[in-house]
Amino acid sequence: MTAAFDPRTPAAERCPSYYSATLNQETHYPTLQGTHQVDVVIIGGGFTGVASAVELAERGLKVAIVESHKIGWGATGRNGGQVTGSLSGDEAMRKQMRRHLGEEVDDFIWHLRWRGHQIIQQRVEKYAIACDLKHGHLHAAYKPSHLPGLRADYEEAVRRGMGDEVSLLDRAQVRGLLESELYHGAIKNTRNLHLHPLNLCIGEARAAESLGALIFEHSEVLEIVHGERPAVVTAQGRIDARQVLLAGDVYHKLEPKKLKGKIFPAMGGIVTTEPLGDLAKRLNPEDLAVYDCRFVLDYYRMTADGRLLFGGGANYSGKDSRDIASELRPCIERTFPALKGVGIDFQWSCAMGIVINRIPQLGKLSDNVWYCQGYSGHGVATTHIMGEIMAQALTGHLGHYDTFAACQHIRVPFGDQLGNPMLAAGMWYYQMLEKLR
Repeated sequence: MTAAFDPRTPAAERCPSYYSATLNQETHYPTLQGTHQVDVVIIGGGFTGVASAVELAERGLKVAIVESHKIGWGATGRNGGQVTGSLSGDEAMRKQMRRHLGEEVDDFIWHLRWRGHQIIQQRVEKYAIACDLKHGHLHAAYKPSHLPGLRADYEEAVRRGMGDEVSLLDRAQVRGLLESELYHGAIKNTRNLHLHPLNLCIGEARAAESLGALIFEHSEVLEIVHGERPAVVTAQGRIDARQVLLAGDVYHKLEPKKLKGKIFPAMGGIVTTEPLGDLAKRLNPEDLAVYDCRFVLDYYRMTADGRLLFGGGANYSGKDSRDIASELRPCIERTFPALKGVGIDFQWSCAMGIVINRIPQLGKLSDNVWYCQGYSGHGVATTHIMGEIMAQALTGHLGHYDTFAACQHIRVPFGDQLGNPMLAAGMWYYQMLEKLR
């Protein structure tokens, strides 16, 4: 029997993943000791916290990041590494944000889809971050019933000026890009990206540090002190600040009176095969990242050293998997029959912060204590968008922040005890609908 997920459980320095095995450079930031003073202290050293720190430091603020484990320790350093224009909860956003934005809502959401790509590419270039950044992605139709939706997405992209970056492919054309008989069509998108997320995050942390940011690892925040001059307190230190940003996503238990029952862990599994040599080029000659159109989907890409990195089968119970490789091997072999019996060198889990309506949650816990969380499996691009929005808000520019903060969210009583069963039941329902499509 597997234990319920608890992000506070002590763990190794890093999750034993492909990403941690291929770091450009490990981090060795100090533990917080003594008292420090900054403009903004950020709780959480994942993409949200680090991206926000870069944005704020570039604006001239003195920033500190306080991380319980290591920079990029959580979902940031364990995900599929795909940067796509998909927004979880876009329809819910459109419905709720229309009250705030009126007829501009469609344009707002469309441009939001691609802002993360711009931020990441500009940051990688500006700070010379080596993270295996590549262009190219397929959104693939697992069933014929997925094709009308793909066609509608393609037509919108063309209408909005992306005709040179997207192609609508039939089954034979997909077969020319992937040695797989699984798909009935796809959108090929050359604006979308894939990368090594842990190397990106650590590179961004070093960029923030170069701009004067203080970074502390192995420093669990025990308390947020509210008031005119807020502070965060750890076992050995304290940071006083003008403002606090809580950016821990699903990996913390702080402020339960206001945040409990708003975000829930779903466990995703990822594996990486042994190096495939020339077979990697045969299976995926253009080195494209891929995910399919199902509610519970598979996603995969080739790594820089020619392995298949493959994820899927999210577990919405909040419990971790015992044998991810055994669960995902049939999916790999169904996708690529040539990989039957392939060796799997790495397997790991990733806790994703799921929000009931899938809209990222931005808000305030008090006048100068903010929070930002909940990307529902679409975090690489979205965290960078939210980092920019939170930096704007903390420096007095509230327009985009107010648009998100005005959204209504469901708060589930009894937190994870009821929330995760609700998520599991909801996903079962959608999977049943999927079978009928």
